[in-house]
Amino acid sequence: MGIRLGPGGPKALRLLAGEPLLVHAVRRLALAPSVGCIVVAAPADAVSAVVELLAPVAPVIVVPGGATRQASVAAALAAVPTDFDIVLVHDAARALTPPELVEAVAAAVRGGHAAVIPVLPVVDTIKRVSDSGDVVATVDRSSLRAVQTPQGFQRSILEKAHAAASDEHTDDAGMAERIGVTVFTVPGSEAALKITRPFDLEVAALFL
Repeated sequence: MGIRLGPGGPKALRLLAGEPLLVHAVRRLALAPSVGCIVVAAPADAVSAVVELLAPVAPVIVVPGGATRQASVAAALAAVPTDFDIVLVHDAARALTPPELVEAVAAAVRGGHAAVIPVLPVVDTIKRVSDSGDVVATVDRSSLRAVQTPQGFQRSILEKAHAAASDEHTDDAGMAERIGVTVFTVPGSEAALKITRPFDLEVAALFL
């Protein structure tokens, strides 16, 4: 719903430079040569509107999403045609993800990795803080990475991860880790920033 983005409709339908974030995201996905099918999980009461919105952008399949991100991904995954063995899971909030990054993730899965995520080094100093607000420790950031999307998977692995999930996860790679899958990383992109707050919209506008 994009609560942190302020009042308005679902985050994917908020405007950036006059177009919904979803339009920006789908347009860039469609430019990636490896992408042969795009499935969008939309708010259940907005499926028809999303179909109409994306018709001029790219051929898509639109399905009603669930109450959570995880449920929405599962609904979209179920709608992917059976002849696709590699699936990428993308967040419309990362609306400016370049096609080159999409290709890098797809290529890594095609190269034999079961699960692949794009990442960036963590540049801020990270502190572990107690509930009372006291610093408990300074975390070594040298091995820390910030995760982006799209995340890529062998389809069978993603299906198995979703089938095994007993609680909510914030990303699909975490679900794959829970079933013992090694997740590979590729370099991410500054353009693939996650649009969460009004300030992020301003930064995204600068990228455009």
